[in-house]
Parts: sequence; C-alpha cells; structure tokens
Amino acid sequence: MCLAIPSRIVSTDGLTAVVDVCGARREASLMLMPEEIVPGDFVLVHAGFAMQKVDRETAEESLKFFRQLVVASEASGESADEVPEEFRELLARGTLTWGDDSPKPTD
Repeated sequence: MCLAIPSRIVSTDGLTAVVDVCGARREASLMLMPEEIVPGDFVLVHAGFAMQKVDRETAEESLKFFRQLVVASEASGESADEVPEEFRELLARGTLTWGDDSPKPTD
C-alpha cells in the first residue's frame, strides 16, 4: 500500500519545492505535477514527488485521518517504529500546523 502525505508548499526553485507537514520541512520534486505550483498550495507527496494538488480542507482532513490511524495502531499494540515518521510527528505535536499558521487541534 502506498500513501501520499498532504503537504503545504513553502517555496519552489525550478522543479524542486520545500514542503511543510506539521512543521517538518522536506524537499519534494515537482517533476510529476501537471500544473504550476506556488508557495501556499497544498499537494500530496509520495516517495519525494508532489503528485497532485489538493485544497487546504482536503489536506487537513487527510492529516486528521492519519492521526486517527496512528492512535488506532498504538491502541492495537503496534510499535511506534512501525508508524511512518510523518505520522509520529503529527501525533507527537498534537496540533495541525502549516508553517507559520496558528496551531489547530487535531482531534
């Protein structure tokens, strides 16, 4: 199974972007994007590639769902090492933020 992580574009430089997920920033390639991407846009990132543009509401709903999955996996006894890093960061922070935005509860 493959998962794409909702991310906010912080900056772009040619075909590379810096993306933000709950305060964690990483580089992502824009090579597969069919449309122009600008800072502030939201995209789904998989394996280091931005794959699809989404709206903010969709991105936030997806991260809330991922947080619920992490909570459920921990409740079932799975080890934290089995949970993807981005999801562990979201759970640890307990809030949903996009860069400099004010935190919003994730519950």
